[in-house]
Amino acid sequence: MVDVLIIAGSESDRKIVEKAEEVLKENKTDHKVEYCSAHREPDRLDEIVENTDARVFICIAGLSAALPGVVASKTAKPVIGVPVDAKLGGMDALLAVVQMPPGVPVAAVGVDNGKNAAHLAIRILKA
Repeated sequence: MVDVLIIAGSESDRKIVEKAEEVLKENKTDHKVEYCSAHREPDRLDEIVENTDARVFICIAGLSAALPGVVASKTAKPVIGVPVDAKLGGMDALLAVVQMPPGVPVAAVGVDNGKNAAHLAIRILKA
């Protein structure tokens, strides 16, 4: 069983993924990483979300940052969005992560803050 599934929109998000993994490893939290674009690989994303036994998702994405919201629309499990500074200082991604419609909740951490996403996931798991 995997406690946390990190899904990043692309390989360019690897540095943020590594920040989250560092905290998860320090806290001995089982996790897995997948790279999948919500826009370019929607069918694969469906498979990933449907077939995981993860209890919490961390979704890392920049620009339009649709990934956290798409994942949240496909699961009742907690989703933490990490906006990435790809353009506009990451503000575009931050706003995309926090402006979800009713019924599609996504927790958001600061821009590029993979560490806080991991800390929040650990707290959720302990609740």
